[in-house]
Amino acid sequence: MGKSKEQVPKTLDQLSDDDLFKEYQSRKKASTDLMKFIQYTKVDFNPSLHHHYLSEKLEGVINGDIKRLIVTMPPRHGKSEMASRRLPAYYLGKHPNREIICATYNSDFASEFGRNVREIVNAEEYANVFPDIAIKSTDRAADRWSLTTGGGFRAAGVGGGLTGRGGHLIIIDDPIKSREEADSKLQRDRIWDWYRSVVYTRQAPDCAFIIIQTRWHDDDLAGRLLSESESEGEKWELINFPALAYGQDALGRKEGEPLWPNWFPTQMLEQVRRTIGPREWSALYQQTPVEDDGSYFKRQWIEDFMYDRGRLLEQWDSGAKNLHIYGASDYAVTSQGGDYTVHIVVGVDESHNIYILDLWRAQTTPEEWVDSFCDLVLEWKPLRWGEESGQIIKSVGPFLQRRMTERQAYCAREPYSSTRDKASRARSIQARMAMGKVFWPRHQSWIGDMMHEMLRFPAGTHDDMVDALSLIGRMMDTLSAAPEVEFGPSEDLVPTTWGDAWKNHIRQKKGRRSGGGIVMP
Repeated sequence: MGKSKEQVPKTLDQLSDDDLFKEYQSRKKASTDLMKFIQYTKVDFNPSLHHHYLSEKLEGVINGDIKRLIVTMPPRHGKSEMASRRLPAYYLGKHPNREIICATYNSDFASEFGRNVREIVNAEEYANVFPDIAIKSTDRAADRWSLTTGGGFRAAGVGGGLTGRGGHLIIIDDPIKSREEADSKLQRDRIWDWYRSVVYTRQAPDCAFIIIQTRWHDDDLAGRLLSESESEGEKWELINFPALAYGQDALGRKEGEPLWPNWFPTQMLEQVRRTIGPREWSALYQQTPVEDDGSYFKRQWIEDFMYDRGRLLEQWDSGAKNLHIYGASDYAVTSQGGDYTVHIVVGVDESHNIYILDLWRAQTTPEEWVDSFCDLVLEWKPLRWGEESGQIIKSVGPFLQRRMTERQAYCAREPYSSTRDKASRARSIQARMAMGKVFWPRHQSWIGDMMHEMLRFPAGTHDDMVDALSLIGRMMDTLSAAPEVEFGPSEDLVPTTWGDAWKNHIRQKKGRRSGGGIVMP
């Protein structure tokens, strides 16, 4: 049975012809466009770019173009409102004879989803868009109800049963609720077994799956499905929305741009990062959960050796801390996917402690990473810069050297052979970390990604940051002692073998970073 005409607002009769036309246009658009439907039925919803992008992907599921979709995004960024509340209501309006299954971490929250969807379908605004859709009057349960047209909705908590008819659309929203659950392999296995033996067996012909969650653990449901997808398992399309952009961002954001700036600006996210620590930030907000521990590098070698970068730089400025600056790069030539180019800058003190000071990472063209290299050289004034010898540096080297000369970014570049395997090349920095000689700056945007990569090394998808850091270790092996040159305003303190270009640059240097040094090859 359809909704009666009495459910259409009587105020329509009071509208002008222009306003009446606009109202009917709004209803028409809401019946054919998910985002328009969301905005029509929830007038206070103010979508950001990621909501529009997600809406397009969800439309692909509704239309049958996408069968397996995983969406990972930070908490409180609108995922449940879109995927577990508005989408089911819209889907039933488009496919009134189909069944939806929606599952989440417990039955109470699942019932809340069911109640929310039911309220949307029963609302006046919904009747304006889909006037022929109605819930059976005899179905009063929040977690299970049917339409008069044959379709219906069922909700279940993780581990609960799903008897009866199958689902044409199955949505799993946040199967893990806490760090305690995430860290329990028993609980992760329980969720996996439930997915395979209960949820997966309830799919109707041509069923579509949506997994939408905040990441907690590398081995969570999304992690296992994606791991299978990389081998012989079902192929899942992944949409990843980190709170702060990094790498090849799906939305085309620049590095460090927030996902929802109106609600969660950069300043607020930085405060969250400082409060919750690198592990939770990496998982919950950046969607790059770090493994419990690595086979090559250990988590405690990073977490137990964090330092205050601002305080260190103040000590350097005041002369209380003497640091010798070095850098290294792992180059790549890909701009779309593939490997990253990584530049890393470190400071080494008199006790040969290594402080990670700066890191630049991107999948980009040589033109961009060459300029980024020059930026770091001009900023930090390193004594030496390590790089792997090989085809990339042979082909890009002349352009790099020319650009360094143009920008007066003088630095001694030191090549290192890449003939040994990656694990062997990383032994030196591994040993230094094990001895507590490598220190990591708190609250840097890239720390979570670095931890993720190091704890997966050498089996991870990417190892570019590890490769760059490995060059630092190998460079330290070649240095018998840190340079003891003191720099000041007098030309007499400048070694004549470094040439006039060195002298001219020394004259121009100001502030603390004049102590780092620039070496001409």
